[in-house]
Amino acid sequence: MSLPRTVADVLREHVTLEVECIDRMYLNAYVPGLQYESGVAGFFRHHRGHPFASSALMEPISKGFVAAIHAFVQAQGVPLITFAKGQRKDDVMAAHLARLPAPAPEGIVFVGRAQEKARVIRTEKRQNPTTGQTYPWLVRSTAPVNHFYFYGVDGDFGPFFLKFGTYFPYNAKLCLNGHEYVKRQLAQRGIAFEALDNGILSCAEPRRLQALCDGLSADKIDAFFRKWLPRLPHPFTRADRRAGYRYELSILQAEFSLTQVLDRPLSGRLLFEDLIRENLDLGRPDRVQLIFDRRVTRQTPGRFRTRVLTEGVVPSLHVSYKHSDLKQYLKGLRFAAAGRALRNELTVNDTRDFEIGRGLRNLAALRQVGFQATRRLLDVQRLSCDATIGDVTVEHVHRPVTVAGQRAPGLRFLDPRVLALFLALVVFRLLPQGFSARELRQHMAPLLGKAPGDLSLGQLTYDLRRLRLHGLIERLPKRHRYRVTDAGLRVALFIPRLWARTLRPGLATVMPDTALNDSTLRRAFERLEHAMDDWCAEAKLAA
Repeated sequence: MSLPRTVADVLREHVTLEVECIDRMYLNAYVPGLQYESGVAGFFRHHRGHPFASSALMEPISKGFVAAIHAFVQAQGVPLITFAKGQRKDDVMAAHLARLPAPAPEGIVFVGRAQEKARVIRTEKRQNPTTGQTYPWLVRSTAPVNHFYFYGVDGDFGPFFLKFGTYFPYNAKLCLNGHEYVKRQLAQRGIAFEALDNGILSCAEPRRLQALCDGLSADKIDAFFRKWLPRLPHPFTRADRRAGYRYELSILQAEFSLTQVLDRPLSGRLLFEDLIRENLDLGRPDRVQLIFDRRVTRQTPGRFRTRVLTEGVVPSLHVSYKHSDLKQYLKGLRFAAAGRALRNELTVNDTRDFEIGRGLRNLAALRQVGFQATRRLLDVQRLSCDATIGDVTVEHVHRPVTVAGQRAPGLRFLDPRVLALFLALVVFRLLPQGFSARELRQHMAPLLGKAPGDLSLGQLTYDLRRLRLHGLIERLPKRHRYRVTDAGLRVALFIPRLWARTLRPGLATVMPDTALNDSTLRRAFERLEHAMDDWCAEAKLAA
């Protein structure tokens, strides 16, 4: 019986590249003094000098801002696209980027327009109970307003968008991607790398790659934002900004990812299947508090559960804590590097889940929480066996190999000659002095229904070479004798038994031209056939 090991222990044997990086970030851009009613009243009365504050004073600002956006579109010669309801805006950007040279030059690619709900400041009429006179009063509310998306490419950060609402107080949102930032930085430094769709598959200098990921700081993000603000239409005048009405950034959503590139795609698939099967209890409160290093009580909000979601055929494992979601999945299943990268990704939707403020200056503290959670997930997860070891064995034995320039064909498991070789190896394991080619011929020939003289020494030499290069036997020094290795014994014991006790009787049971029997396996296959026939009939397809 094998003892469970942590997934972190298993991965050490199969990971070729490991990268911790901020992934997508959604940031609120807002003017702090204009997020509440008294601040807006002060803006109009004390800063701009109006006798009272009203939404009538906001309308000219909104119209001027929208007019400036249309003038920008005309001056820059970029498309103005009205997004359809439900349309994926990132897909529109991807289509535009595909038409640009690589890497895409810096600039605004297009401007998109969509009507969305937003928090606004508006005026409502109130009545003085004494005099009966009405007067305007500022209140916070929500309303569907037009938003303009400025989709662009930055020389340091790659693709991004900045979205402005067109109603007071003109809050905005900035979206950027840490992996796109790192790709740009690697390219600028001439460091060779191979990209995933949203990550890095390989890099000539892994340490510098991780250093660049670590260098994506709050100061750099803020400088990037300040770089683009003057280039785009702005709702507030220079006098407003000099008076302190300037945009600040806060964290709306942040994703922290740990990407581990595996040695082969099949290793990733097998490993992830085991992860899902053996770790469905990760969402229990006791496991959650280990992953997030947070105390979980009955008063802790949120649902504690493990979810396995499938998008098409791509599964993902989810564990939740308050408003945050920890996701584990295989990266790049639609690309040439299918299933090569295991991604652990924490999406923080509210920084206060971890008693951290929302201001961008708190990014360093939030980064520490995020990457600790992705690491702890691997430490908490358990595997009773490493299926990738079996995958490696199958690859090494069943397929051709090349060792020190010598090539040997694969040992096909169901080939009668290979089965006879495996059965003979079990006997020779007991011989302390090993065995020779002649002794191998004496044991193999009866298993193949032949006389020993029917097997030439040339054929046996060919078989011995295959066994040796596949690591199942080793040659004794300075002798023409061979010894069965530990791996060779286990393969030789397992494969013939699998064939004799499982495959052969199982196929004899389920094949349609065999004698009828009432075994459980036979009944299950017949039910499967009937279910497929019924489905085909319903779909009006020829079975």
